Amino acid sequence: MGNKAADVLPQLVLPSNELSEDMAFFTKLGFRLDNIFPADDPAVAIMSGYGLHLRIDKEARCPAPNIHLLADDPEALAAGEITLIAPNGTTIQLLPRSYQLHRPATQHKFEVRQLQDQDPWVIGRAGMMYRDLIPDRLGGSIIASHIRIPTGGPVPDMVHYHTIGFQLIFCYSGWVKLVYEDQGPPFILRAGDCVTQPPEIRHRVLESSDNLEVIEIGVPAEHMTTIDHEMELPTAQFLPQREFQGQTFCHHLLQDAVWTPWRIKGFEHRDTGINQATKGVASVQVVRPDQSNEKPQLCSHNTDILFSFVMKGSLDLQAEGHALQHLQQGDAFVLPPGLKSQIAGFSDDLEFLEVALPGVFETVER
Repeated sequence: MGNKAADVLPQLVLPSNELSEDMAFFTKLGFRLDNIFPADDPAVAIMSGYGLHLRIDKEARCPAPNIHLLADDPEALAAGEITLIAPNGTTIQLLPRSYQLHRPATQHKFEVRQLQDQDPWVIGRAGMMYRDLIPDRLGGSIIASHIRIPTGGPVPDMVHYHTIGFQLIFCYSGWVKLVYEDQGPPFILRAGDCVTQPPEIRHRVLESSDNLEVIEIGVPAEHMTTIDHEMELPTAQFLPQREFQGQTFCHHLLQDAVWTPWRIKGFEHRDTGINQATKGVASVQVVRPDQSNEKPQLCSHNTDILFSFVMKGSLDLQAEGHALQHLQQGDAFVLPPGLKSQIAGFSDDLEFLEVALPGVFETVER
């Protein structure tokens, strides 16, 4: 029995009460008539258009479907109408061909997510396990996920891309093998390393170690993932300075890190270069105590989103109007703009990830 796609012509069956009325509706919409029978009293019309083959059948006993027609200019198809209903009840929705990225306004709040809360891990794309670090996603403006692959080996991933504003992959534990469009051969991302995935850069996850854990940040929270069935990775070209919607690919290595004073006294940080690569869309830093023994001051900031994830050690976080929060490895928190807060205490081995959007902002000591 043949199983080739070329041997099969699918038809979408539509019911009909008045075949002539349905034919007139679909003809006006741009479909053409291919077959009609029987000749003396037509009961079935086969029509095609936009890659669809419709069997409009007076004997069909099925509900009328909902059909989406995607176009570069959907309003031009039906004189500005975007929802049409055929005489047989079929709903036609005219929509943009390209996915439209929606960036909702941030709903600011002080948020703490602790590993000890034992929130469920859910199975996501390519069989990876996800833990949500910002449950309400600040109104849909950001998603922060703790992702893990307990058992290493090849990852069942495909070449794909994301229609997104900003995306970070920070390797927290273990290693993962990745490959990116125009960025050379596959490479290993190890614990402490990170990459950005600029909008619509093609990439693929190839392999991982046992107990891989990464922190993934996506802005906005809801975005489209598209499989690219045509591109093969790695690509022949190596174009490290290529821009993808204004952003370049950034690969930060822990082994090359330079530690400098942080924005708050008593700490130092290693900058990942992401602020420069994204032209200020976001900054990503790893922070730890310095040797000064200075006490961190009460302060606030004025960026839209400021997310932190505790990678090592512990800290006590005091935010104005909230109870003291004791945070440990695996915990996360969000500080909204204008909120006065202070790192009231911390362990010597503290190390945490900080992600800010936009990447350039002011810190005000109180």
